Amino acid sequence: MPPERPIFIATRGSALALAQAQHVLAQCRAAFPRLMFDLKIIKTTGDKLQTQRPEAGGESLPKGLFTKELEVALLKHQADLAVHSLKDLPTELPAGLVLGAVGKRADVREVLIYRDAEYLRCIEASDTVGDWSPGHSRRRGHTPQATLKDLPQGWTVATGSPRRQAQLHAVRPDLNIVPIRGNVPTRLQKLADEPEMDAIMLAAAGLERLNFKITPQGHLQGDAVPDGQLAIRLPLDVMLPCVGQGAVGIEIRQDDGRIAAICERLNHYNTRQAVEAERAFLRAMGGGCQSPVAAFAEASGTQLRMSVVSFLNNTVQRAQAAKPLADAVALGESLAAQIKA
Repeated sequence: MPPERPIFIATRGSALALAQAQHVLAQCRAAFPRLMFDLKIIKTTGDKLQTQRPEAGGESLPKGLFTKELEVALLKHQADLAVHSLKDLPTELPAGLVLGAVGKRADVREVLIYRDAEYLRCIEASDTVGDWSPGHSRRRGHTPQATLKDLPQGWTVATGSPRRQAQLHAVRPDLNIVPIRGNVPTRLQKLADEPEMDAIMLAAAGLERLNFKITPQGHLQGDAVPDGQLAIRLPLDVMLPCVGQGAVGIEIRQDDGRIAAICERLNHYNTRQAVEAERAFLRAMGGGCQSPVAAFAEASGTQLRMSVVSFLNNTVQRAQAAKPLADAVALGESLAAQIKA
């Protein structure tokens, strides 16, 4: 008899996706030591588009950009679980697939990253100045622990997210917001090299999973971090996250009881209920991961508290509510109805 094939965990091949999938793989092997698990790396349409220039005018990207090929592998039984950044997973899944588990959520906050003004001054005074390209002398920086309100007027902040763009404009309408593409190291290098860009925004959870750290003094550290970069986490009352941000979702086939039983051991109930509320809100709003809406739900005892904001139709609508943990979907739908009323 041929040996039983491993249980395959499908993942994208990016550094962040692999870090998340490796964590799920370790959980599976620890919880089920007698079973064989392995990763199956799949390139998605989103990965192929990472190096292309952003759409003109900020046009939304298609839904499922980073998930479709993984879902096809599940449906064709070429993989058994698919690991996603939950923010990338559409609220409507293909027929035959379900969200099997949600891992414990990481930090949901956004991080503002910018150049260190003191570092730039030291570099300009050094002997290496002659080795630069001419644009380097135009790079601008700021002091550690600078918040959005501290940024100089007219600074350029790069982000590819309509949600971040809208919230940035709400706080600082004078800022120049431009699009950016690429993985985390690519974006950090663009900030280091391109004088037209003064700051970028990234998710705290992604930075942490890639082993980047923000020191108490505000310096960003990590193997792929260019010298002289500062970072600060933005409070939630300034910037709400994307639906599902900071959470890892595991998608499986609907009729696969064996894999569903494995997912029961991987699921974090409070996170699951929180993201179910957020996804219900997004679904009721009729948007996808590129919509200018944001939501954050968090368990507090037996209650689930949720804050949302929408910038659809060029109007700002905010709402808050709470319901029992078990009523997550109803909470999200009720807030969407309140926003749309």
